[in-house]
Amino acid sequence: MAFSGLYTKQHEYFMTGATRSYEYRIEALRKLKIGLRKWEVRLDQALIADLHKHETEAYMSEIGIVIEEISYHEKRLKGWMKDRYVPTPLTQFKSSCFISSEPYGSVLIASPWNYPVQLCLSPLVGAISAGNCAVIKPSAQTQSTSKVLAAMIADIFAPEYITVAECSRKEADELFDQPWDYIFFTGGAEAAQKILTTAAKYLTPVSTELGGKSPVIVDMTANIKVAAKRIAFGKVLNAGQTCVAPDYLFVHESVKNEFIREYANAIDDFFPNGTYDDMVHIVNARHYERVKSLLSDAGRIEIGGGFDDSTHFIEPTLISNITPSDRIMNEEIFGPILPFMTYNNLNKVIEYITSNPKPLALYLFTESRKSERKILSTCSFGGGCINDVIMHLATSYMPFGGVGRSGHGSYHGKKSFETFTHFRSVMKKATCLDLPIRYMPYTKLKDKLIRIAMR
Repeated sequence: MAFSGLYTKQHEYFMTGATRSYEYRIEALRKLKIGLRKWEVRLDQALIADLHKHETEAYMSEIGIVIEEISYHEKRLKGWMKDRYVPTPLTQFKSSCFISSEPYGSVLIASPWNYPVQLCLSPLVGAISAGNCAVIKPSAQTQSTSKVLAAMIADIFAPEYITVAECSRKEADELFDQPWDYIFFTGGAEAAQKILTTAAKYLTPVSTELGGKSPVIVDMTANIKVAAKRIAFGKVLNAGQTCVAPDYLFVHESVKNEFIREYANAIDDFFPNGTYDDMVHIVNARHYERVKSLLSDAGRIEIGGGFDDSTHFIEPTLISNITPSDRIMNEEIFGPILPFMTYNNLNKVIEYITSNPKPLALYLFTESRKSERKILSTCSFGGGCINDVIMHLATSYMPFGGVGRSGHGSYHGKKSFETFTHFRSVMKKATCLDLPIRYMPYTKLKDKLIRIAMR
Protein backbone atom coordinates (compact mmCIF):
# COMPACT_ATOMS: atom_id res chain seq x y z
CA MET A 1 0.00 0.00 0.00
CA ALA A 2 1.33 3.44 -0.94
CA PHE A 3 1.21 5.92 1.94
CA SER A 4 2.53 9.02 0.17
CA GLY A 5 -0.84 9.96 -1.29
CA LEU A 6 -3.09 9.34 1.68
CA TYR A 7 -3.23 12.95 2.78
CA THR A 8 -4.10 14.12 -0.74
CA LYS A 9 -6.89 11.58 -1.05
CA GLN A 10 -8.39 12.54 2.31
CA HIS A 11 -7.93 16.26 1.67
CA GLU A 12 -9.76 16.10 -1.65
CA TYR A 13 -12.74 14.46 0.00
CA PHE A 14 -12.70 16.91 2.90
CA MET A 15 -12.75 19.83 0.47
CA THR A 16 -16.06 18.65 -0.95
CA GLY A 17 -17.59 19.79 2.35
CA ALA A 18 -19.38 16.49 2.88
CA THR A 19 -18.13 15.93 6.43
CA ARG A 20 -19.07 19.34 7.84
CA SER A 21 -22.79 18.99 8.50
CA TYR A 22 -24.24 17.84 11.81
CA GLU A 23 -26.19 15.13 10.00
CA TYR A 24 -23.07 13.64 8.46
CA ARG A 25 -21.13 13.66 11.72
CA ILE A 26 -23.89 12.14 13.86
CA GLU A 27 -24.53 9.42 11.28
CA ALA A 28 -20.81 8.57 11.24
CA LEU A 29 -20.76 8.29 15.04
CA ARG A 30 -23.77 5.98 14.95
CA LYS A 31 -22.18 3.84 12.23
CA LEU A 32 -19.06 3.48 14.35
CA LYS A 33 -21.08 2.39 17.39
CA ILE A 34 -23.05 -0.16 15.35
CA GLY A 35 -19.82 -1.37 13.76
CA LEU A 36 -18.15 -1.91 17.12
CA ARG A 37 -21.01 -4.12 18.25
CA LYS A 38 -21.01 -6.02 14.97
CA TRP A 39 -17.26 -6.63 15.11
CA GLU A 40 -16.95 -7.12 18.88
CA VAL A 41 -16.38 -10.88 18.77
CA ARG A 42 -13.67 -10.54 16.13
CA LEU A 43 -12.01 -7.76 18.10
CA ASP A 44 -12.12 -9.94 21.23
CA GLN A 45 -10.46 -12.78 19.34
CA ALA A 46 -7.74 -10.45 18.06
CA LEU A 47 -7.07 -9.05 21.53
CA ILE A 48 -6.73 -12.58 22.88
CA ALA A 49 -4.26 -13.40 20.10
CA ASP A 50 -2.17 -10.26 20.66
CA LEU A 51 -2.36 -9.78 24.43
CA HIS A 52 -4.25 -12.71 25.96
CA LYS A 53 -6.86 -10.14 27.02
CA HIS A 54 -10.02 -11.54 28.60
CA GLU A 55 -13.24 -10.46 26.86
CA THR A 56 -14.53 -8.76 30.02
CA GLU A 57 -11.37 -6.67 30.31
CA ALA A 58 -11.52 -6.05 26.56
CA TYR A 59 -15.00 -4.58 26.86
CA MET A 60 -14.28 -2.64 30.04
CA SER A 61 -11.03 -1.06 28.90
CA GLU A 62 -11.29 -1.04 25.11
CA ILE A 63 -14.62 -1.53 23.33
CA GLY A 64 -17.03 -0.35 26.02
CA ILE A 65 -15.08 2.79 26.77
CA VAL A 66 -15.27 3.80 23.09
CA ILE A 67 -19.01 3.08 22.91
CA GLU A 68 -19.52 5.18 26.05
CA GLU A 69 -17.53 8.02 24.49
CA ILE A 70 -19.62 7.87 21.30
CA SER A 71 -22.83 8.06 23.35
CA TYR A 72 -21.52 11.15 25.14
CA HIS A 73 -20.82 12.87 21.82
CA GLU A 74 -24.15 11.87 20.28
CA LYS A 75 -26.08 13.65 23.03
CA ARG A 76 -24.05 16.88 22.93
CA LEU A 77 -22.65 17.36 19.45
CA LYS A 78 -25.35 19.70 18.17
CA GLY A 79 -24.76 22.09 21.06
CA TRP A 80 -20.98 21.99 20.65
CA MET A 81 -21.28 22.93 16.97
CA LYS A 82 -23.33 26.07 17.56
CA ASP A 83 -21.73 29.50 17.27
CA ARG A 84 -20.99 30.92 20.70
CA TYR A 85 -21.76 34.62 21.06
CA VAL A 86 -19.56 36.70 23.35
CA PRO A 87 -19.77 40.31 24.61
CA THR A 88 -18.57 43.12 22.35
CA PRO A 89 -16.51 46.02 23.78
CA LEU A 90 -17.91 49.52 23.59
CA THR A 91 -15.07 50.51 21.25
CA GLN A 92 -16.48 48.14 18.60
CA PHE A 93 -20.03 49.52 18.63
CA LYS A 94 -22.12 48.57 16.69
CA SER A 95 -21.19 44.90 16.16
CA SER A 96 -21.65 41.35 17.40
CA CYS A 97 -18.91 38.83 18.16
CA PHE A 98 -19.06 35.06 18.06
CA ILE A 99 -16.79 32.03 18.07
CA SER A 100 -17.36 29.65 15.18
CA SER A 101 -16.01 26.10 15.02
CA GLU A 102 -14.59 24.45 11.93
CA PRO A 103 -12.81 21.12 11.38
CA TYR A 104 -9.08 21.12 10.78
CA GLY A 105 -9.38 18.92 7.71
CA SER A 106 -7.45 15.70 7.29
CA VAL A 107 -6.03 14.29 10.51
CA LEU A 108 -3.64 11.46 11.30
CA ILE A 109 -4.20 9.38 14.44
CA ALA A 110 -1.26 7.20 15.48
CA SER A 111 -1.79 4.76 18.34
CA PRO A 112 0.32 2.28 20.34
CA TRP A 113 -0.07 -1.43 21.01
CA ASN A 114 -1.11 -1.53 24.67
CA TYR A 115 -4.78 -0.61 24.11
CA PRO A 116 -4.95 -1.19 20.36
CA VAL A 117 -8.72 -0.64 20.05
CA GLN A 118 -9.36 2.14 22.53
CA LEU A 119 -6.36 4.27 21.64
CA CYS A 120 -7.19 4.11 17.93
CA LEU A 121 -10.90 4.77 18.21
CA SER A 122 -11.29 7.17 21.15
CA PRO A 123 -9.42 9.95 19.32
CA LEU A 124 -11.32 9.02 16.15
CA VAL A 125 -14.60 9.83 17.92
CA GLY A 126 -13.35 13.38 18.44
CA ALA A 127 -12.11 13.66 14.87
CA ILE A 128 -15.51 12.55 13.54
CA SER A 129 -17.43 14.88 15.87
CA ALA A 130 -15.34 17.81 14.74
CA GLY A 131 -16.04 17.05 11.06
CA ASN A 132 -12.62 15.84 9.90
CA CYS A 133 -11.43 13.09 7.61
CA ALA A 134 -9.03 10.70 9.33
CA VAL A 135 -6.29 8.17 8.75
CA ILE A 136 -5.60 5.76 11.61
CA LYS A 137 -2.16 4.23 12.06
CA PRO A 138 -2.37 1.30 14.48
CA SER A 139 0.64 -0.42 16.00
CA ALA A 140 2.48 -3.09 14.04
CA GLN A 141 3.13 -4.94 17.32
CA THR A 142 -0.52 -5.99 17.71
CA GLN A 143 -1.01 -7.24 14.17
CA SER A 144 -4.15 -9.31 14.76
CA THR A 145 -6.03 -6.36 16.23
CA SER A 146 -4.72 -3.98 13.58
CA LYS A 147 -5.99 -6.25 10.80
CA VAL A 148 -9.45 -6.54 12.35
CA LEU A 149 -9.59 -2.77 12.89
CA ALA A 150 -8.64 -2.20 9.26
CA ALA A 151 -11.36 -4.57 8.07
CA MET A 152 -13.93 -3.04 10.44
CA ILE A 153 -13.23 0.55 9.38
CA ALA A 154 -13.33 -0.47 5.69
CA ASP A 155 -16.70 -2.10 6.35
CA ILE A 156 -18.10 1.06 7.99
CA PHE A 157 -16.61 4.02 6.12
CA ALA A 158 -15.51 5.04 2.65
CA PRO A 159 -11.68 5.01 2.50
CA GLU A 160 -11.45 8.64 1.42
CA TYR A 161 -13.27 9.57 4.64
CA ILE A 162 -11.71 7.26 7.24
CA THR A 163 -9.14 4.57 6.59
CA VAL A 164 -6.54 2.49 8.42
CA ALA A 165 -2.90 2.55 7.36
CA GLU A 166 -1.14 -0.65 8.45
CA CYS A 167 2.53 0.07 8.04
CA SER A 168 6.00 -0.77 9.28
CA ARG A 169 8.17 1.70 11.15
CA LYS A 170 9.97 2.63 7.91
CA GLU A 171 6.68 3.11 6.06
CA ALA A 172 5.41 5.19 8.98
CA ASP A 173 8.08 7.79 8.21
CA GLU A 174 6.49 8.22 4.78
CA LEU A 175 3.04 8.43 6.34
CA PHE A 176 3.99 11.16 8.81
CA ASP A 177 5.91 13.17 6.24
CA GLN A 178 2.80 14.72 4.70
CA PRO A 179 1.07 18.06 5.33
CA TRP A 180 -1.57 16.76 7.73
CA ASP A 181 -3.89 19.34 9.18
CA TYR A 182 -3.58 17.75 12.64
CA ILE A 183 -1.69 14.81 14.16
CA PHE A 184 -2.78 12.98 17.28
CA PHE A 185 -0.05 10.69 18.62
CA THR A 186 -0.13 8.28 21.54
CA GLY A 187 3.13 6.51 22.38
CA GLY A 188 6.64 7.07 23.68
CA ALA A 189 8.61 10.30 24.09
CA GLU A 190 11.36 9.30 21.64
CA ALA A 191 8.88 8.66 18.81
CA ALA A 192 7.01 11.85 19.72
CA GLN A 193 10.16 13.94 19.30
CA LYS A 194 10.67 12.51 15.82
CA ILE A 195 7.04 13.13 14.84
CA LEU A 196 7.14 16.70 16.15
CA THR A 197 10.27 17.37 14.12
CA THR A 198 8.59 16.10 10.95
CA ALA A 199 5.36 17.97 11.69
CA ALA A 200 7.32 21.20 12.15
CA LYS A 201 8.18 21.12 8.43
CA TYR A 202 4.50 21.69 7.67
CA LEU A 203 3.65 23.67 10.84
CA THR A 204 1.17 20.90 11.66
CA PRO A 205 -0.35 21.07 15.16
CA VAL A 206 0.21 17.90 17.20
CA SER A 207 -1.26 16.41 20.36
CA THR A 208 1.00 13.93 22.17
CA GLU A 209 -0.24 11.47 24.78
CA LEU A 210 2.91 9.96 26.25
CA GLY A 211 3.75 8.27 29.54
CA GLY A 212 6.28 8.45 32.33
CA LYS A 213 6.61 7.20 35.87
CA SER A 214 3.33 7.75 37.69
CA PRO A 215 3.75 7.78 41.49
CA VAL A 216 1.39 6.50 44.17
CA ILE A 217 1.42 7.79 47.74
CA VAL A 218 -0.21 5.89 50.59
CA ASP A 219 -0.19 7.82 53.85
CA MET A 220 -0.88 6.69 57.41
CA THR A 221 -4.53 7.79 57.29
CA ALA A 222 -5.43 5.75 54.19
CA ASN A 223 -7.85 2.84 54.15
CA ILE A 224 -5.10 0.32 53.54
CA LYS A 225 -7.31 -2.58 52.46
CA VAL A 226 -9.05 -0.47 49.81
CA ALA A 227 -5.80 1.22 48.78
CA ALA A 228 -3.97 -2.08 48.29
CA LYS A 229 -6.85 -3.59 46.31
CA ARG A 230 -7.22 -0.62 43.98
CA ILE A 231 -3.47 -0.24 43.43
CA ALA A 232 -3.15 -3.96 42.73
CA PHE A 233 -5.97 -3.71 40.19
CA GLY A 234 -4.20 -0.82 38.48
CA LYS A 235 -1.06 -2.94 38.24
CA VAL A 236 -2.66 -6.15 36.93
CA LEU A 237 -5.00 -4.39 34.47
CA ASN A 238 -3.50 -5.06 31.04
CA ALA A 239 -0.54 -6.55 32.96
CA GLY A 240 0.57 -3.06 33.89
CA GLN A 241 0.94 -2.12 30.21
CA THR A 242 -1.00 1.08 30.77
CA CYS A 243 0.36 4.60 30.35
CA VAL A 244 -1.26 5.68 33.64
CA ALA A 245 -0.52 2.50 35.60
CA PRO A 246 0.95 2.99 39.09
CA ASP A 247 4.67 2.93 38.36
CA TYR A 248 6.14 3.23 41.85
CA LEU A 249 4.85 3.61 45.37
CA PHE A 250 5.64 5.62 48.48
CA VAL A 251 3.99 4.00 51.51
CA HIS A 252 4.19 5.45 55.00
CA GLU A 253 6.53 3.42 57.21
CA SER A 254 3.81 2.87 59.83
CA VAL A 255 1.52 1.01 57.40
CA LYS A 256 4.14 -0.83 55.34
CA ASN A 257 3.49 -4.33 56.69
CA GLU A 258 -0.27 -3.92 56.57
CA PHE A 259 -0.02 -2.76 52.97
CA ILE A 260 2.08 -5.77 51.93
CA ARG A 261 -0.40 -8.11 53.59
CA GLU A 262 -3.43 -6.49 51.97
CA TYR A 263 -1.73 -6.35 48.56
CA ALA A 264 -1.15 -10.11 48.78
CA ASN A 265 -4.78 -10.63 49.81
CA ALA A 266 -5.97 -8.58 46.84
CA ILE A 267 -3.91 -10.63 44.38
CA ASP A 268 -5.27 -13.85 45.93
CA ASP A 269 -8.82 -12.51 45.55
CA PHE A 270 -8.25 -11.58 41.91
CA PHE A 271 -6.67 -14.91 41.00
CA PRO A 272 -8.08 -17.73 43.18
CA ASN A 273 -5.85 -20.78 43.60
CA GLY A 274 -2.99 -18.92 41.94
CA THR A 275 -4.43 -19.31 38.44
CA TYR A 276 -3.78 -16.33 36.19
CA ASP A 277 -5.99 -17.27 33.25
CA ASP A 278 -7.73 -13.87 33.28
CA MET A 279 -4.53 -11.84 33.15
CA VAL A 280 -3.00 -10.19 30.10
CA HIS A 281 0.48 -11.27 28.96
CA ILE A 282 3.41 -9.08 27.94
CA VAL A 283 2.96 -8.12 24.30
CA ASN A 284 6.11 -9.67 22.78
CA ALA A 285 9.49 -11.23 23.53
CA ARG A 286 11.44 -7.95 23.52
CA HIS A 287 9.19 -6.25 26.05
CA TYR A 288 8.93 -9.44 28.08
CA GLU A 289 12.69 -9.78 28.45
CA ARG A 290 13.01 -6.13 29.45
CA VAL A 291 10.29 -6.37 32.12
CA LYS A 292 11.56 -9.72 33.39
CA SER A 293 15.05 -8.30 33.82
CA LEU A 294 13.64 -5.79 36.31
CA LEU A 295 12.74 -8.65 38.67
CA SER A 296 16.39 -9.28 39.48
CA ASP A 297 17.62 -5.73 39.17
CA ALA A 298 17.27 -4.61 42.79
CA GLY A 299 15.23 -4.81 45.97
CA ARG A 300 13.45 -7.71 47.64
CA ILE A 301 10.46 -9.48 46.12
CA GLU A 302 7.65 -9.46 48.68
CA ILE A 303 4.93 -10.90 46.44
CA GLY A 304 5.05 -12.74 43.10
CA GLY A 305 8.18 -12.79 40.99
CA GLY A 306 7.20 -15.75 38.84
CA PHE A 307 7.23 -15.79 35.04
CA ASP A 308 6.70 -18.07 32.06
CA ASP A 309 9.00 -17.66 29.07
CA SER A 310 6.74 -19.70 26.79
CA THR A 311 3.75 -17.37 27.17
CA HIS A 312 5.48 -14.07 28.08
CA PHE A 313 3.60 -14.04 31.38
CA ILE A 314 4.86 -12.28 34.52
CA GLU A 315 3.15 -12.56 37.89
CA PRO A 316 1.92 -9.51 39.77
CA THR A 317 4.98 -8.57 41.79
CA LEU A 318 5.62 -6.23 44.72
CA ILE A 319 9.24 -5.25 45.39
CA SER A 320 10.57 -3.53 48.54
CA ASN A 321 13.99 -2.14 49.55
CA ILE A 322 14.12 0.03 46.45
CA THR A 323 16.30 3.13 46.15
CA PRO A 324 15.89 6.04 43.73
CA SER A 325 19.10 5.10 41.92
CA ASP A 326 17.87 1.61 41.00
CA ARG A 327 17.19 0.95 37.32
CA ILE A 328 13.54 0.12 38.03
CA MET A 329 13.11 3.70 39.27
CA ASN A 330 14.66 5.20 36.16
CA GLU A 331 12.61 3.72 33.34
CA GLU A 332 8.90 3.26 32.77
CA ILE A 333 8.08 -0.30 33.86
CA PHE A 334 5.06 -1.09 31.65
CA GLY A 335 4.54 -4.40 33.39
CA PRO A 336 2.86 -5.89 36.50
CA ILE A 337 5.79 -5.06 38.80
CA LEU A 338 5.37 -2.45 41.55
CA PRO A 339 8.46 -1.18 43.41
CA PHE A 340 7.87 0.65 46.66
CA MET A 341 9.76 2.81 49.11
CA THR A 342 8.74 3.85 52.60
CA TYR A 343 8.65 7.38 53.97
CA ASN A 344 8.06 9.31 57.18
CA ASN A 345 8.10 12.86 55.86
CA LEU A 346 5.67 13.83 53.07
CA ASN A 347 7.89 16.77 52.14
CA LYS A 348 10.62 14.31 51.09
CA VAL A 349 8.16 12.50 48.84
CA ILE A 350 7.13 15.79 47.24
CA GLU A 351 10.76 16.75 46.79
CA TYR A 352 11.44 13.49 44.94
CA ILE A 353 8.38 13.73 42.69
CA THR A 354 8.96 17.38 41.76
CA SER A 355 12.65 16.78 41.02
CA ASN A 356 11.70 14.34 38.24
CA PRO A 357 9.86 14.87 34.93
CA LYS A 358 6.17 15.64 35.35
CA PRO A 359 4.24 12.34 35.36
CA LEU A 360 1.15 11.54 33.32
CA ALA A 361 -0.69 10.53 36.49
CA LEU A 362 -0.37 10.80 40.27
CA TYR A 363 -2.36 8.85 42.86
CA LEU A 364 -2.81 9.70 46.53
CA PHE A 365 -4.48 7.47 49.13
CA THR A 366 -5.39 9.48 52.20
CA GLU A 367 -8.26 10.53 54.44
CA SER A 368 -6.46 13.78 55.23
CA ARG A 369 -7.67 16.92 53.48
CA LYS A 370 -4.43 18.61 54.51
CA SER A 371 -2.33 16.02 52.69
CA GLU A 372 -4.59 16.18 49.67
CA ARG A 373 -4.27 19.97 49.43
CA LYS A 374 -0.51 19.79 49.92
CA ILE A 375 0.03 17.31 47.08
CA LEU A 376 -2.29 19.15 44.69
CA SER A 377 -0.63 22.50 45.43
CA THR A 378 2.96 21.27 44.97
CA CYS A 379 3.01 18.43 42.40
CA SER A 380 2.40 18.91 38.68
CA PHE A 381 0.96 15.94 36.76
CA GLY A 382 -1.35 15.24 33.84
CA GLY A 383 -4.26 13.95 35.91
CA GLY A 384 -4.91 11.55 38.74
CA CYS A 385 -7.07 10.21 41.53
CA ILE A 386 -7.55 10.59 45.24
CA ASN A 387 -8.10 7.10 46.71
CA ASP A 388 -8.11 5.30 43.37
CA VAL A 389 -5.95 4.71 40.31
CA ILE A 390 -6.48 4.95 36.53
CA MET A 391 -10.22 5.71 36.74
CA HIS A 392 -9.84 9.43 36.04
CA LEU A 393 -9.46 8.58 32.35
CA ALA A 394 -12.61 6.42 32.31
CA THR A 395 -14.98 9.38 32.09
CA SER A 396 -16.04 11.61 29.23
CA TYR A 397 -16.78 14.45 31.64
CA MET A 398 -13.10 15.32 32.17
CA PRO A 399 -10.24 15.89 29.74
CA PHE A 400 -7.33 13.46 29.79
CA GLY A 401 -3.77 14.38 28.89
CA GLY A 402 -0.21 14.91 30.04
CA VAL A 403 2.03 17.83 30.93
CA GLY A 404 5.68 18.41 30.09
CA ARG A 405 7.39 15.16 29.07
CA SER A 406 4.19 13.19 29.67
CA GLY A 407 2.50 14.92 26.73
CA HIS A 408 0.69 18.03 25.64
CA GLY A 409 -2.90 18.46 24.59
CA SER A 410 -5.84 16.47 25.94
CA TYR A 411 -8.99 14.67 24.83
CA HIS A 412 -12.11 12.76 25.97
CA GLY A 413 -15.63 14.15 25.89
CA LYS A 414 -16.00 17.77 24.82
CA LYS A 415 -12.23 18.18 24.89
CA SER A 416 -11.93 15.65 22.04
CA PHE A 417 -14.27 17.78 19.93
CA GLU A 418 -12.23 20.87 20.81
CA THR A 419 -8.89 19.18 20.11
CA PHE A 420 -9.83 18.40 16.51
CA THR A 421 -11.57 21.76 15.97
CA HIS A 422 -10.27 25.18 14.98
CA PHE A 423 -12.22 27.96 16.68
CA ARG A 424 -12.59 31.10 14.59
CA SER A 425 -13.26 34.47 16.20
CA VAL A 426 -15.68 36.43 14.04
CA MET A 427 -16.87 40.02 14.41
CA LYS A 428 -19.91 41.13 12.44
CA LYS A 429 -20.01 44.90 12.12
CA ALA A 430 -23.08 46.97 11.32
CA THR A 431 -22.90 49.27 8.29
CA CYS A 432 -25.69 51.63 9.29
CA LEU A 433 -23.33 53.41 11.70
CA ASP A 434 -19.68 54.19 11.12
CA LEU A 435 -18.10 56.12 13.99
CA PRO A 436 -15.33 58.46 12.75
CA ILE A 437 -13.31 58.23 15.96
CA ARG A 438 -10.88 55.56 14.68
CA TYR A 439 -10.08 57.26 11.39
CA MET A 440 -7.36 59.75 10.56
CA PRO A 441 -6.72 62.57 10.94
CA TYR A 442 -6.24 62.18 14.68
CA THR A 443 -7.30 65.07 16.88
CA LYS A 444 -7.15 65.89 20.57
CA LEU A 445 -10.88 65.22 20.86
CA LYS A 446 -10.55 61.80 19.24
CA ASP A 447 -7.61 61.00 21.52
CA LYS A 448 -9.64 61.94 24.56
CA LEU A 449 -12.67 59.91 23.50
CA ILE A 450 -10.50 56.85 22.72
CA ARG A 451 -8.86 57.04 26.13
CA ILE A 452 -12.25 57.27 27.85
CA ALA A 453 -13.61 54.31 25.86
CA MET A 454 -10.55 52.10 26.34
CA ARG A 455 -10.07 52.37 30.10
